Amino acid sequence: MTSTEIRQAFLDFFASKQHKIVPSAPIVSKDDPTLMFTNAGMNQFKDYFLGNQTPEVRRIADTQKCMRVSGKHNDLEDVGRDGTHHTMFEMLGNWSFGDYFKKEAIDWSWELLTEVYGIEKGRLYATVFEGDASEGLEPDEEARALWGQYLPGNHIINGNKKDNFWEMGDTGPCGPCSEIHIDLRSEEERKKVPGEALVNQDHPEVIEIWNNVFIQFNRKADGQLEGLPEKHVDTGMGFERLCMALQGKTATYDTDVFTPIIRFIEQKTGKPYGGSYAPEAKSDTAMRVVADHIRAVALTIADGQLPGNNGAGYVVRRILRRAVRYYFSFLDIKEPFLHTLVPLLADYFRGVFPELKAQQAQVAKVIEGEENTFLHTLEKGLRRFDTLDVDSGQIDGQDAFELYDTFGFPIDLTRLIAAERGLTIDEAGFQQALKKQKERSRADAHKLVGDWRVVRDGEEVEFVGYDELAVDKAHVLKYRTVEAKDKQQFQIVLNRTPFYAESGGQAGDSGLLWFGPEKIPVLDTQKENELIIHVVKNLPEDIEGPVRAEVNTTRRQATASNHSATHLMHAALHRVLGTHALQKGQDVDDKRLRFDFSHFQKVTDEEVRQIEAMVNEKIRENIPLEEEREMPIDQAKASGAMMLFGEKYGEQVRVITFGRDFSRELCGGTHVGATGEIGLFKIVSEGAVAAGIRRIEAITASRAESFLMEELEELNEIRLLLKNPKNAAKNVAALQEENKQLKKEVEKLLSAQAGAMKGELLRKVEPINGLNFLGARLPLEDSNAIKTLAYQLEEQIDNAVIVFGAEVNGKPQLLIAISRELTESKGLHAGNMIRELAREIQGGGGGQPFFATAGGKDSGGLERAIAKAREMVS
Repeated sequence: MTSTEIRQAFLDFFASKQHKIVPSAPIVSKDDPTLMFTNAGMNQFKDYFLGNQTPEVRRIADTQKCMRVSGKHNDLEDVGRDGTHHTMFEMLGNWSFGDYFKKEAIDWSWELLTEVYGIEKGRLYATVFEGDASEGLEPDEEARALWGQYLPGNHIINGNKKDNFWEMGDTGPCGPCSEIHIDLRSEEERKKVPGEALVNQDHPEVIEIWNNVFIQFNRKADGQLEGLPEKHVDTGMGFERLCMALQGKTATYDTDVFTPIIRFIEQKTGKPYGGSYAPEAKSDTAMRVVADHIRAVALTIADGQLPGNNGAGYVVRRILRRAVRYYFSFLDIKEPFLHTLVPLLADYFRGVFPELKAQQAQVAKVIEGEENTFLHTLEKGLRRFDTLDVDSGQIDGQDAFELYDTFGFPIDLTRLIAAERGLTIDEAGFQQALKKQKERSRADAHKLVGDWRVVRDGEEVEFVGYDELAVDKAHVLKYRTVEAKDKQQFQIVLNRTPFYAESGGQAGDSGLLWFGPEKIPVLDTQKENELIIHVVKNLPEDIEGPVRAEVNTTRRQATASNHSATHLMHAALHRVLGTHALQKGQDVDDKRLRFDFSHFQKVTDEEVRQIEAMVNEKIRENIPLEEEREMPIDQAKASGAMMLFGEKYGEQVRVITFGRDFSRELCGGTHVGATGEIGLFKIVSEGAVAAGIRRIEAITASRAESFLMEELEELNEIRLLLKNPKNAAKNVAALQEENKQLKKEVEKLLSAQAGAMKGELLRKVEPINGLNFLGARLPLEDSNAIKTLAYQLEEQIDNAVIVFGAEVNGKPQLLIAISRELTESKGLHAGNMIRELAREIQGGGGGQPFFATAGGKDSGGLERAIAKAREMVS
């Protein structure tokens, strides 16, 4: 069977068992603050297990895009080194939400594996939970008895809590599980050692392929277990491992999931793939890394997560850069290459994850841009690595940080290169240096979240904010305490609320909760696992009393104006730039709108004017809002409603229309009743966010009016200064030209001044310790002139170390230029030296081994810095 046939057989089997087949959720976790990436098939159904949401159907099956590269579940450093670890993988799964339980789950697992897939029964083993006295948990005798119908006793193995009690994380749904393992060894090997002795022993050919989790508990923040209202089944089968077993392979990379990519790499590089896992088989490892990593990178970008410097974006960048380093160092590829694999991948996934095929060109463009950026610094970074002082067998933490900060090496990449050379890293030193940088993790990681305290049980949350901005006689369902950055807040959930929770790029509402005469301000409204959470500073005295909930109407109206304007602008972008200009992100609040979209070049001034004009024309037409709630998703698609890649939609959706032939989108946000309420639309900025991604910021209504008034006032002031109100632009252009000519004259004078100093400075050169040192404080006040002078002198002086100090615009500056041969022969590094010298002027700086600069506050320290430099080379 091909991998495509294997996947389809799974879905067809469970469809025949009355399961609804649903699409994969995005690989980037958007609605669960405890996760960065979807790392299991059950993530999107977590609310069902917790009882926060009622499922529309009780039986579901799917194949889910997953990634395990951060936090507790992190396989990144193992990828490529063996035949089974991956960053992105597919998880085949079937679920029961309060319907069937252990019997059906086990029966169907056996039927699918042995009858549909035809796996030899004697190669299968099952594990069952042996119990845990410390938790008061009994052994899972029910699962053992059920497996006893199919397997001999020696093929049913007890498992401890680590292996056979499944938990999503520190908190959340959990329960005993029963794993299914398969023995893929040859008959000869199986006779030597029984398979049961190798289950869960990390044997490469005795592996787990399926896990049946029987969810019946919830782990609270204090570690205690509580029973769930209903029992559920959550199963997960690794698709790539299943293909390996069914296709008779011993590594997932040898299945047709990966072989087309590896063959493509072979053809492009001229290097054969040998399938070796020996440490010296660098090119084989590199091919596996590239084949794996392109899947993770391409699918996350297709789901809307761009590479970046924080959170999930930084993880994507780390994976991409790891792949680039492997093909650069071990496949002799020196130009961007990953992006060329996207079409191959898009074709493979077109039937199951069509979002990649639909955005193929865009995804490839983003990846190519990232590759170009990293390749510019990778070679320099590797050269810098070669110059590090590693006599102790350890890379200094500050050096590791320099590779990270200056050359863009993620620490795991530095760790990998170090291990290849038999070195370790001063991890503590690196972490200490890293503290000075912006923290690269989600704010939620630093929150202390208490358990929910239930006031009323058994009720669902009802949102009425599309129709009402205030409700009476609501009541609190539950609340909890949240502490972050030494600040305490409370989160309240009501049974009925008009407050819109932050979602889809729109900010949450603020307003008031009235508990009788007591007024509690709502600072923000957030969404978590389908709960609408009101964030407040204080709790009321009577938490159980009736509540009046009032939304801040002024803020809501301004936010709605900006959100409706994004829809009009999105439609205008399609008409002005083309239908490729798809939304890639938005951030809308009461002050402004920010809209990211796919486009391969700068939006011209004329295009900006056309977009603005089209949006304002639609505003003047005062087009009424058409809102269609609870529309079946298939009907919405058929009607031409625009859908966003990377978003997870339910079976019933809300469609927002402003003119059936102009703007029609799926959207859950708040909007104006007619476009005329927006008043005015003004774009205030346009620029690049990443390769192939542009960003527009705009304002509406009174803010747009105030902006234009300020612009007009400033223009009037310019006209008054020019004393020529009719030709302001022409006069400003003349002044600019005059200023340009004056700057040229100044540059000539400064160059002449620097040239006059050259002879005097050459006479100050001192031979020290096999090099020629020149240190001086210069009377120049132009950074460029100082730099030019240093370059000219460095060309005239052999083995030069030049240190200049000067006061520019009233502030001290230092410069170091070192002959390149000295950076290798004597291990000198201008960037490291300048950091030391900058302390003398109460500043900081950095740079390359042969050139560096620094700035500071204390000009009196310039002479001390120059003297210290002389000591450093003596």
